[in-house]
Amino acid sequence: MFVRTRPSTADPVEVVRGLVADGCAVAFEQLPGDDVAARLTDSGLAPHCEVTLDVDRLGPALVRDLVAASGMPVALSGPAAAVDGLARDLPGVRVVVRAEEPLAEARCRTLSDRRVRLVAGRRAADRTFVRCLTILMAGDGHAGIAASSPRLIAIAGERAAWNGRSPDSWEHVLPYRVRTEEQQRLVAGGYAVRVVLTAGRTGGGR
Repeated sequence: MFVRTRPSTADPVEVVRGLVADGCAVAFEQLPGDDVAARLTDSGLAPHCEVTLDVDRLGPALVRDLVAASGMPVALSGPAAAVDGLARDLPGVRVVVRAEEPLAEARCRTLSDRRVRLVAGRRAADRTFVRCLTILMAGDGHAGIAASSPRLIAIAGERAAWNGRSPDSWEHVLPYRVRTEEQQRLVAGGYAVRVVLTAGRTGGGR
């Protein structure tokens, strides 16, 4: 399988189109503007995208409204107590857990039956990341493994194999235009890959 080199463009819809054509899903780290969201929906690309909402910045009430109105799957990030409390009432959303945060392992145990994105941090937290990864891969939820280190990427694949994980039950999450050859290798190898885009808006208006 050959993965094309994507054209350089500032248009997030065209970036998404290229990534999806290359076999990747997409994660927006910020809420896309109304025009971008509408174009993604009209072009049939929205189901391939996931948008991350910061509960601490937007507030629980607005996040609930955005989840209800969004045409894309949603991930929640922010302080653990705020995110987990809100996520209990929103079983379909993904929860972002950072390996370097306090009690990350305990959160992963609690959340292992739902959609979680585990994010690697400082190298000092790598051991915690691997322990969290092991917990999630042994669970019944969908695990998103956000790490760009070749070592951690390899461990993720190893743990998935140990637990008999099917390709659609977990995914690698990698930054846009970082380790693109690794992304291509993973896609060609049959792994699910989600690419993180930072383009979006920072305000909470719809």
